This record gives sequence, structure tokens and C-alpha cells, in this order.
Amino acid sequence: MERKFNKQQKLHIKTGDTVKVIAGDDKGKTGKVLSVDTKNSRAIVEGINMITKHVKPTAAKPQGGIEKKEAALHISNLMLVDPKTGEATRTGRKADESGKLVRYSKKTGEVING
Repeated sequence: MERKFNKQQKLHIKTGDTVKVIAGDDKGKTGKVLSVDTKNSRAIVEGINMITKHVKPTAAKPQGGIEKKEAALHISNLMLVDPKTGEATRTGRKADESGKLVRYSKKTGEVING
């Protein structure tokens, strides 16, 4: 169902979360989310999905050369790691005491801060 006012997609992962890769070449690895692209449902995870980029010489880098950097992964290939147990878990949303929506671990039922 399409959202009426805020068209930005709600995702189960935020910047700063620790995630586990559940599909692809880096399956099983964990890392910290550096950035999330909500428009394309992609995230960049620290040390995961490394690519080689050839850089032309510029004024800032007169040498140029070959750079290793992280490429974006689709959100569906990532699973949030529960900070308390250290295991990958599915997430849900529920209202807390103040009525604000918070994420919680479906495995333990604990609220996930962040």
C-alpha cells in the first residue's frame, strides 16, 4: 500500500546498525551500516561488497591509482543483528509507552535502540 504523505520508504535498517549479510558473495559476514539509500532500497556496509575503482589523477590525488571501496547492497540481503544476543533477527514495529513507533527483535521481543 502506498503511503499518503511521506513517500519515503520505511526500512528495517538504519545508519549505524550492525547487520549480517544473508545472500550474495559476502554471505555470513557482519558489518556496520555506513549509509542507507531509501530511494533505491540499498545500503553501504563497512568492509562488505568491496569493489576496485580506477581513479584518474586529479589535483587532490596527482598519483591517481586503484582504490578499494564498499559498494551498495540491496536491503533484502541484510538482516539486523540483535545487540543483546549478537544473532541475526527479524524486526517489527510497535508503539512504546509514549506512543512512538520503535523497532523490536522478533526473536527476543526486546526493543532495539537506534
